[in-house]
Amino acid sequence: MEMNGNEKDAILIHAIFTLLCGIVLFVFGNIAIGLRLLFLVIIYNIAVLAWGISRKNKDWTNLWLFTFILSIFQVFPDWFLSAQLDILVFPEDGCFKIGTVSGYMAGLWTIPLFIILFIGERVSERISKPAAYFSVAAASLVLFGGSEAFLWLLPSWYAQNVFMIGHVAIYILIPEIILGASAYACYQAVKQQPQWVKIPSAFLVMLVYLGSAAFFYFFIEKIVISH
Repeated sequence: MEMNGNEKDAILIHAIFTLLCGIVLFVFGNIAIGLRLLFLVIIYNIAVLAWGISRKNKDWTNLWLFTFILSIFQVFPDWFLSAQLDILVFPEDGCFKIGTVSGYMAGLWTIPLFIILFIGERVSERISKPAAYFSVAAASLVLFGGSEAFLWLLPSWYAQNVFMIGHVAIYILIPEIILGASAYACYQAVKQQPQWVKIPSAFLVMLVYLGSAAFFYFFIEKIVISH
């Protein structure tokens, strides 16, 4: 199938951003990693929003807005997992903290969430809604699982005091799939609604993720692993 303009734009902007990440993360090693990540997060969000505005693409800007709002709310689950359960660590990295969470996290979640929901939108248009949910679940596992596996190398956040395979905390994989699927479902319900509706909707998705993270931590660590 021939790619449409939205798909070409998405591939181009993420290819450029990937190249920028390589330069910023591996060339400017004398700058604190937290500041480098904060810079990349700001650039990504500005670039995606500016691209949508310049193309007068409301679907693009609506998707960015929802994922950005959700990213801000995602600070709370990270804060809970790090401060209350002590199973997630944000080391001193040169960036300001929101509670125990590195400040760049407030915008970092936008990156995988935008990609995941964008994939879901495209698959839904080209194939079907059931296929879209499958693709969203698969993309969530790959992107979030990949982050679990490799971001500690920077070093950024990392898991502790939980069952892991390599550096991947097993308890969080299902909640991350649920996050992608629930974000996609919620976005489908509100994308044509007034912009303010995205705020409580994104908050609801965050609560679903927080609840599922707490449940699967308890279930896997306290019931399955301990027995």
